[in-house]
Amino acid sequence: MAVVTTARQRTGQLGERLASEKLVAQGYEIVARNYRCYAGEMDIIARDGECYAFVEVRARRGRSCGTPEESITPTKQRRLIKVAESYLQEHALHDVDWRIDVVAVEWERRGRLLRVEVIQDAVSG
Repeated sequence: MAVVTTARQRTGQLGERLASEKLVAQGYEIVARNYRCYAGEMDIIARDGECYAFVEVRARRGRSCGTPEESITPTKQRRLIKVAESYLQEHALHDVDWRIDVVAVEWERRGRLLRVEVIQDAVSG
């Protein structure tokens, strides 16, 4: 059976690839991608020096529904915190510094890349 990839999935996958490239260029070390647990999923887990960065990638074409970062609701923020805590517990990472970053990837409607922006410490508990 063929796997059908929707335009939204392709946008998300491309956004995650661009986000990973931007993070690496800024000195992050990618530790894991698409980590899943009972609480949900984290797109990228990376280290920025000694700090673990749990990264949510938001990719959008156009602003008809707002900017990518505006799409992170309070409910989504709570879920991201739970996912990060689950990862830390699962990997016995006690007493480590960590934060949740967002990478906003935005294209104009016609497809021209407008920005790939890393927003550090974008979600706090």
